[in-house]
Amino acid sequence: MFAILLLSSVASCGSGSDDAPKNVSAKTAALGTLTPGVIKVAVQPYAPYTSVQGGKIVGLDGDILTYVAKKLGLQVKPQVTDFAGMLAGVQSRRVDITIGGVAWSADRQKQGLFTDPPYYSPPAMAVRSGKTYKTVDDLKGRSLGTVEGYVWVKSIQSVPGAKLHAYPDANGVFDDLGAGRVDVGFLDPLIIIAAQKQRPDLKISTEYLTPPTAAEVKAKPAYQYFLPYQTGFYLPKKATKLEKAISAQIDAMYTNGEMAKLVKKYGGDPEQFLKPVADVATARRGVDRPSDWTPPSIGQLGQLGQ
Repeated sequence: MFAILLLSSVASCGSGSDDAPKNVSAKTAALGTLTPGVIKVAVQPYAPYTSVQGGKIVGLDGDILTYVAKKLGLQVKPQVTDFAGMLAGVQSRRVDITIGGVAWSADRQKQGLFTDPPYYSPPAMAVRSGKTYKTVDDLKGRSLGTVEGYVWVKSIQSVPGAKLHAYPDANGVFDDLGAGRVDVGFLDPLIIIAAQKQRPDLKISTEYLTPPTAAEVKAKPAYQYFLPYQTGFYLPKKATKLEKAISAQIDAMYTNGEMAKLVKKYGGDPEQFLKPVADVATARRGVDRPSDWTPPSIGQLGQLGQ
């Protein structure tokens, strides 16, 4: 779950050319990017969410931003770093934006601006084919794997009788899952879906955990990390015009079907990725959104936050 990954390494972003494109419209220039007509993006390599190929960002988040940038008349220029560097680049305004499943949090929004959610990341589990785990109760006494530093470590440690297996990267989770040394692996959903296709020998499948109830989270606060989280593109505090313009394009992509199309392209289920739970609205209302804010959804908006 790289969006909430705890890293301490220092960023080192490699910058591209600062030459501004010619014939930048007044409307595009008014967005206030560091270089008019260019949007500088900090990313980490994390396919199939973000990776850089031939100077272009590809993956789900990359495709979303590319679509938005084209609508706004902006040229995308990536700078590769790590997750800590992504956040630091935004907070120090060395880049215009960072993308890649960055989870909204009350603390992060104090130091930057979040767009409306391009998608919501559901609690996904990699399991051996033929096995079924639906609820937190189903995980009791099981061997559960994830990557070191991911917040799922805390959740797993709170499951009664569960044995934590933490690995340096996702490959370790998949290897032990395939070998039967782990029952369930907690990773970002598109990572699991990609592994199913790339490593059929593992014989794994993707399942989505039924989110714990409010009472369960109250009893065990670490269970909050078993809930879906809202992602966002993250911008510097002063980039208000750019944030609003990008959010408007993100919202439009829910309506015109483009967001569902891109989620499907990478093997995701729009019903899981593009329908927020009520907590999404209540978390941001009165914090960095108006009190009547409704998050984008492919479902019925009127039911949110009720």
